[in-house]
Amino acid sequence: MRRINKEKTKKYLIIIKRIEKIRKKNNVNWMDLLRLAFKHSPKQAAKIMSKIYIDDNNIGKLVKKLTK
Repeated sequence: MRRINKEKTKKYLIIIKRIEKIRKKNNVNWMDLLRLAFKHSPKQAAKIMSKIYIDDNNIGKLVKKLTK
C-alpha cells in the first residue's frame, strides 16, 4: 500500500470539512421538513418515515459488506 502524501491528505480533509458543513445545514432543513410533515399529516409522514428507515437499514447492510 502506498502512503498518501501530506498534500493529498490536506486536500481530502478540506473536502471532508466542506461536506460536513453542507450536511449540517441540510440536516437542519431535513428536520424542518419532517416537523412540517408530522404537523400537517402525521399518519402519512409516519408511513414515509417507515419506508425511509427500511431503506436506510438496507443501505447500512450493504455498506457493512463493503467494509468487511
